[in-house]
Amino acid sequence: MIKVLLHGLKGPLMINGTRYNGEMASYEMLSDQEVSDVLNFIRNSFGNSNPAIAPNEIKAKRDK
Repeated sequence: MIKVLLHGLKGPLMINGTRYNGEMASYEMLSDQEVSDVLNFIRNSFGNSNPAIAPNEIKAKRDK
């Protein structure tokens, strides 16, 4: 999730037998805190009970 939000996604992919071919823009201009907030909102919206994604996790992926 972090990599997709930071770098975007383009091209065909297959998910559960359904083929998708679209493009998602990069949001690398967001701060680590903003990316963390967006991803945690998305995860919580679907009832995910995993621990929150911390801004330092975003920074680690951004720095790679």
